[in-house]
Amino acid sequence: AQRSLYTYSMDPADGQMVLLSVTKDEVMNPAFSRFHPQKNLLYTCTESVAENGQIVTWKVCPETGRLSKLASSDAGGTSTCYLTLDRACENMLVVNYWDATIGVFGVDPKQGHVDTARSMFDPNNGRRMKARHDKHVNHSQNDHSAQAERQADPHSHAVILDSYFGRIAFVPDLGMDVIRQFRYDPEAGSLTAAGMIRSGPADQKALGPRYIEFHPTLPMCYVINELASEVSVFEFDLHAAQQLLGSSTENLQHAAPVLRLVQTIRTIPDAFPGNLNTCGRITVHCSGNFVLVSNRGHDSIAVFRVQHALPRAGMLSMVGNFHTRGATPRHFQFDASGQWLITANQDSDRISVFRFNLANGRLDWTGHEYHVPSPNFVCNVQPHPEEAAELSDDKPSDAAAVALAAQHVVHGGLLQAGSLPRLASRL
Repeated sequence: AQRSLYTYSMDPADGQMVLLSVTKDEVMNPAFSRFHPQKNLLYTCTESVAENGQIVTWKVCPETGRLSKLASSDAGGTSTCYLTLDRACENMLVVNYWDATIGVFGVDPKQGHVDTARSMFDPNNGRRMKARHDKHVNHSQNDHSAQAERQADPHSHAVILDSYFGRIAFVPDLGMDVIRQFRYDPEAGSLTAAGMIRSGPADQKALGPRYIEFHPTLPMCYVINELASEVSVFEFDLHAAQQLLGSSTENLQHAAPVLRLVQTIRTIPDAFPGNLNTCGRITVHCSGNFVLVSNRGHDSIAVFRVQHALPRAGMLSMVGNFHTRGATPRHFQFDASGQWLITANQDSDRISVFRFNLANGRLDWTGHEYHVPSPNFVCNVQPHPEEAAELSDDKPSDAAAVALAAQHVVHGGLLQAGSLPRLASRL
């Protein structure tokens, strides 16, 4: 795309945004971004089913939000779709959706850019994919034939590290209806397979796990099953996790599941046909009181309340569905305060701003919407003050936001800078 990343500022008083800058570098179809927790660096990855993805490192100007391309690395696979930094920021874990590979890449300790691959795990063991990269079903389709094609092969869709040890990696495999678990060795830069967990009820087909998110305080995590339009709620088994980490390499394949399914809940109204919807993003609100999911087809954000009282702590109840004022909300993001929510409406070329009610979980339309060609990602970050001080003595601007665009599939992001800049919430 000629213009792939858009930088906006947001007024935290009313949620209005102003376009600050647009990148000039041509970056093909950026699909995901991650902000460095100590450096003013933004990482994006490109998504193509025909060519290997690129992991691009950008320098973020803390005053203007301008992005300057620092480096680019080959992702080692096609349709690169997810990036995760480990706790020490020494490695980047990378997912390539189309060929399902999961790589561990070193991070340059001085400059912070992503370096070469240290290891690569292939759940397909080198076999060719049955689906063709030059002729495949559109991911907005969800009838039986579309599901069969999308689930003919493994398709890793994300990778996260557990929030307790940072040493167990979970990878939703949309093609196989499982969550793969791995033992992660940051020193060796490797992932060792340690079994798998079904992403929903055993008797249900075409689940399509896409993303997984941990609760900030409870031993729970939430998986969005894209094809089934359902959230699966899992309990994190601390004892099983400790056993997995202490097991010998030979016994890891027989490791007990670390996650235990306790609930499934639908993301769209019961009367709405499931074959007209696929799910996009899932996130846990920074308060820990709500889980939100985007519905592509129903074009809504589903909001769930998190129960905190025993014995149902961590389980969900529906608050409601709220229309996104646009088509195909592939992604959405909160600002740092958790009060403003920005939706990326991919098929209507709009990002839209909603006010989030922290008490009851309702979303209220602000009327603020902005043109971005096919937006598919929003990333909320805040520049780091120590780096800002090195570059300028001026006070940082009140807010900044990054929205990314590309050919056909557009990547979006949001950069928030306050008077005391710090890392914003999760992706």
